Amino acid sequence: MEDNIRLIALDMDGTLLKNEFEISEENKRAIERAKDAGIHVIVSTGRPIGHCRSLVRSLGDSEYIVTVNGGEIYAGDFNLVTREVLGMEEVKRLWEIQKEHGVRLWTSTVEGAFDSDYKFEKPIEEYEWLKIGLEVPDEDVRNVILKEVTANPALEVTNSSPVNIEINPAGVSKAAALHKISGLLGFSLNEVMAVGDSLNDLAMIKEAGIGVAMGNAQEEVKQEADLVTETNVENGVASVINRVVDAKAGV
Repeated sequence: MEDNIRLIALDMDGTLLKNEFEISEENKRAIERAKDAGIHVIVSTGRPIGHCRSLVRSLGDSEYIVTVNGGEIYAGDFNLVTREVLGMEEVKRLWEIQKEHGVRLWTSTVEGAFDSDYKFEKPIEEYEWLKIGLEVPDEDVRNVILKEVTANPALEVTNSSPVNIEINPAGVSKAAALHKISGLLGFSLNEVMAVGDSLNDLAMIKEAGIGVAMGNAQEEVKQEADLVTETNVENGVASVINRVVDAKAGV
C-alpha cells in the first residue's frame, strides 16, 4: 500500500514543524527524497498564507498549498485556486460569543490575520472571513460554545489544540481540499498519505489512503490513523516519508 502513494500532505504546527516552529534538516531531506522519487509533497495547514509562505518556499517546488484548514488552496506560484468564506450572520454570532464569554478570538480574513486585541480598522462586515478561532482554556466554557457552534449546519468545527475551537464554513476541510487537489493531479485519495496531529487534520487522515498521526497527536487522531509515527521533535515526518520512499524503491 505504501508503494502506491503519489502525494504526501503534511500539516505544519505539531507535525512538520518542531516546537521552535522550524523545519528540521531531517524533514527537509526526507521531503526532497520523496520529490526525487516522483512523489508530490504539499503543506496542508490551518495557517493563513501570510503565515506560512516563507516556510513553504523553504521546501522548494510544490504543486499546491492548502491553507486555513482548506478555506484556501493556492497553486505552487501562490496564485489562488479556490476560496470559501464564512457567512456574515455566522461571523456576527461568533463575535458575540467571544464577547459573552470573554475568550480570545483570532481570525484569518482575506484582508489579513487579526485577533481580538487588534483594533479593526473597518466594521466587521467589510472583511471576508475565512476562519475564526476561539481560545477557551476553561473546559466548561468550551463545552458550552462547542454545543452551540456544532449545532449550526453552516459551520465546520475542529481544533488545532485541545483548548481551542476553529471554525470554517461548512464543508471546508483539509480532506475536501485534498479531494480537489488529487483530482486536479489525476489520482484518488487512495494514493495520498496525510500526516497530522489535531482535529483539523482528522478528516484528511481518515479519508487518505494512509492516514498518519504524529506521536504527539491528540488521542482521537491516533485512534483513527492507520499508523502513528514519532513526535514532531523526533522527526516523525521524516520517518514516515522515508518509509514510503523505501517501499517505492523496494527496500
